[in-house]
Amino acid sequence: MYQKIRLNHYLSNAGICSRRKADKLIQSGSIEINGVTVLKLGSLVGIDDIVKYNGKTVKNNNDKIYVLLNKPKNFICSTKDQFHRKTVIDLFPKLYEYKRIYPVGRLDYSTTGILLLTNDGFLSERLTHPKFHVKKIYHVYLNKEICNKDLDKIREGKIYLKEGRVKVLFVEKSFQKNQVKIGLSIGWNRIIKRIFKRLNYRVDHLDRINFAGFHKKNIKIGKYRFLNQEIIKKTIENNFIYEKKYKYN
Repeated sequence: MYQKIRLNHYLSNAGICSRRKADKLIQSGSIEINGVTVLKLGSLVGIDDIVKYNGKTVKNNNDKIYVLLNKPKNFICSTKDQFHRKTVIDLFPKLYEYKRIYPVGRLDYSTTGILLLTNDGFLSERLTHPKFHVKKIYHVYLNKEICNKDLDKIREGKIYLKEGRVKVLFVEKSFQKNQVKIGLSIGWNRIIKRIFKRLNYRVDHLDRINFAGFHKKNIKIGKYRFLNQEIIKKTIENNFIYEKKYKYN
């Protein structure tokens, strides 16, 4: 079953307003869940809950859109940017206007690779919540060849960052001596660059080639394709190996 999502996410997903403005609506006492006025930020909504805004039922967007993008460099994974840099939404202006799709998770400004955009708030929550350990695979381009000793340190969990010990799913050299493939389920900020910096390597380029089972095969950089419900369901159920009971609805 779907887990619950934050109320501000639900309101935004329904097209009422942005998440930030939704927080103000909640604090103003304008929102009810199942007949009870909600004032607490961070309140959760389930798929069967009835949400009302000023007495009118808020209907979550049932017309779900799923877009798989091979993100180019120099795009922000957000709907807007305070520095007026290009965002991934700029690639889908009309789709955002009418369906309000959002990027699921983030890739750094200079990082390329697979990114899912959707208006399915429940799926988005599922794929970004830390407790579900979503698998991600990256192709890492380093400034120099990495030695086997350093690879073993990563592989054996001997790298420590401020959040704690780094546990990767795998790490291996690619065809080129200065390139590495690494899989992990941790979502710490800039984790890959920090791993290699700890070992005195510089990441010159980072490309995500797999996210929760979604891959960028046959999608050129800057291009995208739409996914249907059947593909979403099959991919999610096949790749959530950490919680076998999960069933996508």
